[in-house]
Amino acid sequence: MIHRDRFGATVASSRHQGRCGRSEPGQARWPPRACGELLTRPASPCPTRTVAMATKDPTAVERANLLNMAKLSIKGLIESALSFGRTLDSDYPPLQQFFVVMEHCLKHGLKVRKSFLSYNKTIWGPLELVEKLYPEAEEIGASVRDLPGLKTPLGRARAWLRLALMQKKMADYLRCLIIQRELLSEFYEHHALMMEEEGAVIVGLLVGLNVIDANLCVKGEDLDSQVGVIDFSMYLKNEEEIGNKERNVQIAAILDQKNYVEELNRQLNSTVSSLHSRVDSLEKSNTKLIEELAIAKNNIIKLQEENHQLRSENELILMRTRQHLEVTKVDVETELQTYKHSRQGLDEMYNDARRQLRDESQLRQDVENELSVQVGMKHEIELAMKLLEKDIHEKQDTLIGLRQQLEEVKAINIEMYQKLQGSEDSLKEKNEIIARLEEKTNKITTAMRQLEQSSSLSFTQS
Repeated sequence: MIHRDRFGATVASSRHQGRCGRSEPGQARWPPRACGELLTRPASPCPTRTVAMATKDPTAVERANLLNMAKLSIKGLIESALSFGRTLDSDYPPLQQFFVVMEHCLKHGLKVRKSFLSYNKTIWGPLELVEKLYPEAEEIGASVRDLPGLKTPLGRARAWLRLALMQKKMADYLRCLIIQRELLSEFYEHHALMMEEEGAVIVGLLVGLNVIDANLCVKGEDLDSQVGVIDFSMYLKNEEEIGNKERNVQIAAILDQKNYVEELNRQLNSTVSSLHSRVDSLEKSNTKLIEELAIAKNNIIKLQEENHQLRSENELILMRTRQHLEVTKVDVETELQTYKHSRQGLDEMYNDARRQLRDESQLRQDVENELSVQVGMKHEIELAMKLLEKDIHEKQDTLIGLRQQLEEVKAINIEMYQKLQGSEDSLKEKNEIIARLEEKTNKITTAMRQLEQSSSLSFTQS
């Protein structure tokens, strides 16, 4: 069965759980023991406890004790390192105790190997095996062998553990090692911690150490002669230490709040300065818009004057065309009178009249083209006014968003809005004038068509 430990690592439940975790009917469960009682028998000489102890496997008890000790050591190291807030060094006590606990875990159930001079029982053999299983571990093994101050295999193993922790790959290395149980059986007994599922639990707990940054000086440290003794006093906390820790946590929280308030104040000051600069830029853009509006109004006035001039010219052209039409009518009448006298002269006069009509029609077409040009210019003026109105409305929307902070700009916006209303009224009046002019032009065109029809009728009658 797989469950998740409180450190975030995936752990496998022990297969001895059914054997050690259940209690027979009539037997009381063992109470949880303190850290100092991990490797000792229970202090109370209760007969039920002695019977349960007799039935429990001592190697399983040793594995459970080492597993609990590893949990306490890893948890204490992570919590203290996170509260410490800096890179750990070799003199940090929780880190030293962690290496001692790991050394005890790796030594559990280690086989004794005979040599020529003495019996050899060291953990360097299985750690050296990692290089064959994990190619990336060759660098760490070579660097451990190149260290000049290490003379014993135990010192090399301790250096290997420290380098693996600095690389944040201790869990990966040991996971590759515990998977190969056939190779581990050459170094460990069948009941060893590394051969059972407690080893997988410890490897899962080691994943949490990847959040720790350590800078350990292995070269100048005497790792051969160190004595690995577990200090249980680091994990026994009294009420005063807990109260001091809570007070330190409260002080740290207050300091964090103070730093947050200062940072917030600094950000508010920066936002206020940015708002002031934005207000200045908006005022400048507002003045530019006012100038552009004045220029646009001047352009509109000029275009209106040009429109009036073109319309007056159009009227003059229409008058001239009417005069030409009247002259042509007189000529046609005279030609009709003379047609009776001379057919040849009538044909010549007819050709001349036809040529004049062609010229007049060309003139009329030119007038219509000029009118279409005027209409196009009017549409362009309307589009320009619409674009100006759209731009002005967008600027007004941005100014309305800052109306609460910029009361001075509000008055300017109101004046601009009033001016825009006046300009819209003037535009409406101008549009009405243009509509009237269009009606007049339509009337003129209808009159011209009637004249053409009358002239055509007179030709057909002749």
